[in-house]
Amino acid sequence: MEQEKVLSAHPVSDAMQATVRAELAGLERHHGVTVLFACESGSRGWGFASPDSDYDVRFIYVHRLPWYLTVSPGRDVIEQPISGELDVSGWELRKTLGLLRASNPTVLEWLRSPIVYRQAQPWAERLHALAVQGFSPVRGYHHYVSMARKNLRAHLSGDVVRYKKYFYVLRPLLAARWIREGRGAPPMRFAQLAACTLADDAGLLAEINELLELKMRLGEAAKGPRRARICSFLERELACAMAHQPGPSDSCDAAPLDGYLREAVAHFHEE
Repeated sequence: MEQEKVLSAHPVSDAMQATVRAELAGLERHHGVTVLFACESGSRGWGFASPDSDYDVRFIYVHRLPWYLTVSPGRDVIEQPISGELDVSGWELRKTLGLLRASNPTVLEWLRSPIVYRQAQPWAERLHALAVQGFSPVRGYHHYVSMARKNLRAHLSGDVVRYKKYFYVLRPLLAARWIREGRGAPPMRFAQLAACTLADDAGLLAEINELLELKMRLGEAAKGPRRARICSFLERELACAMAHQPGPSDSCDAAPLDGYLREAVAHFHEE
């Protein structure tokens, strides 16, 4: 099928996977940490990378026990300078679990990424389970609507629009619709998200798929005349999303997260 061809247009090569894994191993040695999970975020994870898209590698790591036993907290992120097409950064486990408790959509998307470079089992599998248990439709909904509103105003008001900017609005709006329809956490892959939420509008879906093919075939800077049909849909969908009241915010039990942190730190301290 044509859409399947588009999705496989820019896979991560074996050589790049080896480069990423070598980079992660180097970070582990340099910082004295263990990477529990590493994935592709951004356009490659969403499934609409261009030929010149960066590799946005994101990872979750745990320190040895002494790092957690200090009066002053240490730095809880590791960020590498962007080198060529490789952008690598990670979050420490305690920080990550705190964000999971708040149902942070960024962490949840990392854990749903279809491109995974590293999974330390059973720890990664347990992280996935904690993410599913702690997902908050209310917080996720507010996050995606806010993102869509900001990007729509910033990027789609001119007569000429960069193709990638449409998807910075489409993706969060369709994710919000997915949540509004009671489907749970939205999928990472844009094509799946669009196919499920726009199944009743074949014409619009066809135009979005055409735009998706252009974006993936051309460079990140590619642009074209403003697409009236898509922009009109985005304005209507944003108004609908903002009018919806998802209900009061829910809370996540911290006990399983605390238990996971203690077990992981104790385990990797002994390695």
